[in-house]
Amino acid sequence: MGYVASSAASGLATGRTRTIGVLAPYVSRWFFSRAIEGVDIELHAQNYNLMLINLGGYGTSRSRLFEHTMLRKQIDALVVLCLAMHPSELEHLHRVEIPLVSVGPVEGFHGVSIDDYEATQVATNYLIGLGHRRIAQLQGVEADEMNFEVPKLRNRAFEATMLAAGLELRPEWELVGDFTFASGVRAAAWLFESGTERPTAIFCASDEMALGVLAEARRRGIRVPEELSILGIDDHEFSAAAGLSTIWQDPVAQGQSAASMLLKRLDGDEAAIRTVTAPYTLLQRETTASPRRSR
Repeated sequence: MGYVASSAASGLATGRTRTIGVLAPYVSRWFFSRAIEGVDIELHAQNYNLMLINLGGYGTSRSRLFEHTMLRKQIDALVVLCLAMHPSELEHLHRVEIPLVSVGPVEGFHGVSIDDYEATQVATNYLIGLGHRRIAQLQGVEADEMNFEVPKLRNRAFEATMLAAGLELRPEWELVGDFTFASGVRAAAWLFESGTERPTAIFCASDEMALGVLAEARRRGIRVPEELSILGIDDHEFSAAAGLSTIWQDPVAQGQSAASMLLKRLDGDEAAIRTVTAPYTLLQRETTASPRRSR
């Protein structure tokens, strides 16, 4: 007869909203949007709703978002995407006692992520194994309060791997971006115009930045990989078409796994939430090769 049950009435009866929150630093970045998609796929299959809590652009309203959303019990559980939590935010979450899990490394939480430190070691050692000794790094650094763990892990791993191989970390080759294509273009332009000796390879802490470096190099007639090797991490959907060598990971699958753990926990499985290391793979494409012998 076309009857549709009232979710609000069901919530009053069960104490559940059948809504899972997803706390995202941004929704415009590739990794975050794909992880959200994965969470939504799993929730939709189990007749749950997704409430997106997007911190991008909110600035000082972040604490208010936590209080209004979590303390008013609008959600049954929470997925946190790659975001370090402030002590006051942890206090809010403990107060309402909702299950939570992360996608990407979040200190103090169980969640799903690749081993970013190890993956960066694999990427850096791959370039070293090709014969590169002059390797620059384009690291992702957030200049706001978002406080990501990923940039720190990837930066530390790159530096430790270079030093372990006896290679120099030159300050002029320590480039900074913000995980966007545009910041990759800017960093590459600065490097190419700086007048310093050019590295033979650049490791970029995200594919979006690596694609920006690749575009700027080609615009200037710098041959890739003959004159410059470029390696990213993430395997963005445009990376295969661009021939970008990278470290593959699957944020959609990570989002699905995180949501599945929360739903099982809500169904009474006390051991459902745990730390899961997601797979990653080095993909060797057209932007990396051994440096020319003439160098």
